[in-house]
Amino acid sequence: MNRKFASRVQRFIGAMAIGALLVLGWSHWAPACIGRPVSSDRPGRTMSPLRALAAAQIEAPTVDTRKPPIPSAAVALDKRLARLGSKFDGELGIAVRDIQTGWTSHYEGLRYFPQQSVSKLWVALTALDRADRGELALDAPVTVRREDLTLFHQPIRALALRQGGFRTTAGDLLIRALTQSDNSANDRLLQQVGGPDAVRATLAGKAISGIRFGPGERVLQSRIAGLDWRPGYAQGGAFYAARDALPAEVRRDAFDAYTADPVDGARPLAIVDALARLKQGKLLSQGATDHMLSMMSHTKTGPQRLKGGLEPGWTLSHKTGTGQVLDGEQAGYNDVGILTSPAGRCYAVAILIGRTARPLAERMQLMQAVVQATIDYDARLTAQQAASTDPATPSGVTAG
Repeated sequence: MNRKFASRVQRFIGAMAIGALLVLGWSHWAPACIGRPVSSDRPGRTMSPLRALAAAQIEAPTVDTRKPPIPSAAVALDKRLARLGSKFDGELGIAVRDIQTGWTSHYEGLRYFPQQSVSKLWVALTALDRADRGELALDAPVTVRREDLTLFHQPIRALALRQGGFRTTAGDLLIRALTQSDNSANDRLLQQVGGPDAVRATLAGKAISGIRFGPGERVLQSRIAGLDWRPGYAQGGAFYAARDALPAEVRRDAFDAYTADPVDGARPLAIVDALARLKQGKLLSQGATDHMLSMMSHTKTGPQRLKGGLEPGWTLSHKTGTGQVLDGEQAGYNDVGILTSPAGRCYAVAILIGRTARPLAERMQLMQAVVQATIDYDARLTAQQAASTDPATPSGVTAG
């Protein structure tokens, strides 16, 4: 009799356990029940112990007080540059490198575009590298004479035409080349460092790829016009007269060939990589690095290109490049440099316009918009980093 009673008790307990499991399982998928007590089956009846047990197992919903995820700064910058690039009518390359994180956003960043006077950066790099090695004294005397003159922008010209030429130093030529974009000062400095091959060797030696160096201003500009350089082109208006005398198809063929495969071409991604390494002190000694960036911060050309987009507290060390115009199209309209925020964060920026007929104002607005996109990226990234240290912020938010 005791065994029968014990058996009945065991069956009752087992049935109760199974029933509880069934009710608990049902309670987890029945949305009408989540978050409120389970009522009795019939009015007037109390809740059964089994249902009371199930109700106790149902957790009340919690209120999510966490801040919503902040969109990635990197993704936002990618989209911004893509939108700016796709809307511009012309051959265009853009790259922005966050020097702190290494993140890079770009539009057509792997394509080669004409550098024009942006290439003066690599002459300066070579000169300062040789100075670091003790192979070039920046205070050594140098004379610029009539035969050293080149083409287009050359403020030093009037000085060179004086009796006996203009006596100066390699260091002065360096400053004139970077801050004034003086073609004759740059070519004379190029002679001092060993010519185009010396610059190419410096680029190769520092593992700077994706950047070509041309034959120097005189030869380069003559070829773009469809001419072979002659010393007499530097005197008076001889170059312009010779260029104007060429058949239209000769000039067009030379112009098209240059823009399609520029001998001084560079990839925007390669330029921001080189600028980032320069800023990090990986290309020159600290003293030479500071000197080069200081000179670039005093650039006088292109005040409404990248520089026109700066906000208060932001600074820019940069170098412009401007090419020849044929039938309303320009072969090279550029600005590259390093932006620094008020907090000291640095960004390498390169905008290279291969050819376009769009108004100058539109091109400058594009460059200013890229600067603004970079500034917005900085603000968004700062917000993300601040939020990532807040325990109420979702752990999945990253800095981009």
